[in-house]
Amino acid sequence: MSNILPNALIRKLGANPYFDEQAFLDAHENGNKLTSIRTNPFKRTSFDFNLGTPVPWCDTGFYLNTRPKFTLDPLFHAGCYYVQEASSMFIAHIVAQLGLADDPIKALDLCAAPGGKSTLLDSYLNPKSFLVANEIIKARANILQDNLMRWGLFNIAVSNNDPAAFKRLPGFFDLVLVDAPCSGSGMFRKDEDSIDEWSEAAVKLCSERQKRILADMMPCLASYGTLIYSTCSYSEEENEAIVDWLMEEYGFESIQIPINESWGMEETRSSMKQGYAYRFYPHRVEGEGFFVAVLKLKDVQPSFALKKLKVEKPVVSFEQVKQWLNAGHDLTTLVHNDEVHVFLKEHELYVKAIQQVLYLKNVGTTIGKWMGKELLPSHDLAMSIYLNADIPAVELDLNAAQDYLRKESLDMKSFDSVGKGWCLVKYKGISLGWVKALGNRVNNYYPKELRIANL
Repeated sequence: MSNILPNALIRKLGANPYFDEQAFLDAHENGNKLTSIRTNPFKRTSFDFNLGTPVPWCDTGFYLNTRPKFTLDPLFHAGCYYVQEASSMFIAHIVAQLGLADDPIKALDLCAAPGGKSTLLDSYLNPKSFLVANEIIKARANILQDNLMRWGLFNIAVSNNDPAAFKRLPGFFDLVLVDAPCSGSGMFRKDEDSIDEWSEAAVKLCSERQKRILADMMPCLASYGTLIYSTCSYSEEENEAIVDWLMEEYGFESIQIPINESWGMEETRSSMKQGYAYRFYPHRVEGEGFFVAVLKLKDVQPSFALKKLKVEKPVVSFEQVKQWLNAGHDLTTLVHNDEVHVFLKEHELYVKAIQQVLYLKNVGTTIGKWMGKELLPSHDLAMSIYLNADIPAVELDLNAAQDYLRKESLDMKSFDSVGKGWCLVKYKGISLGWVKALGNRVNNYYPKELRIANL
């Protein structure tokens, strides 16, 4: 592959006297394509494959020795793990080093699809934090919503908005993660087709778009808030130059993140402001190309007036649906289009605020459709880690679990012990979804849009 890597990119990287050009080329031509996953700490179970070696900067990340057929694995569909590139898991180390898990915060993942960094944040931030995961492209927002639903937590909202919409939430978020759209050179080894799309003009265009995205979202960052900026590009124009621009234009302070030299990532400094940043090269780390910088706002920002908001009494109270959940938290409900959403009561004003200015795909956990006197449970509820443990459930073997995921009929004998009514189906103790036992048959309620066409 090395002879088709863009010469302009290699020339610029080679201008750095410490850059090992030949090792970089060899990694792209002869290097192994790695497979890594990050496990869901809230859905612990045994896997049908060996986890391999840990990712050193993320305690839930693992390199797999072989790449399984994830479509065949019920635990993948149940949200027990997320297939994620190892370099980007460095965000977990950043969260830990900054102490962002110590107290509840309001966080925004601005360019969130397909959901890897959002599920990571939801795993490592304080459990009572409130996270908004946003995606501007509708189709990708649907994928984001599905992946977060599988993760199973209810402290998150999914939105489908242009970054400019967040101007209407001044000073709202303590942490903003911008994994910016970029020219994608860091993914050349993983996606060879992307090489043909790369050009110096594309780099310039992406740099301008990154500045526009950052400028649009800037008002929503709280006073002294934290910005994590990342790309999967090797180009300085999209990386260190953006750090310089942020420090010059908005007065950000650069934050140095302690790293272990054995990990292999490179600590760099931006040319003008000497801001700290971290580069991942495939010839130096067990991962693909990645860039990340952490900055702290030094100025006071205008803030959203939460105290002026009034919260209406819920149409469906939590008392009416609490038998479905075993949360151990003070919860409240929101009904939208007859769907009942459940989230932490202490997030009530946050939800009210974002409802006013954003187009929301989902808030909290959608537990089901309200039918007037009872709940028609949703697939989201089946994925929730807060599901009532006393709900009837049947454990399936691998073949039966795969049949369920294809939305095929199941053996009625397996459900003799549960009687009639709603029942969960599980694999290795983890919920896959709902069936309804009717005595003479069992109806499979796995969502049509998620079913597996071919196994």
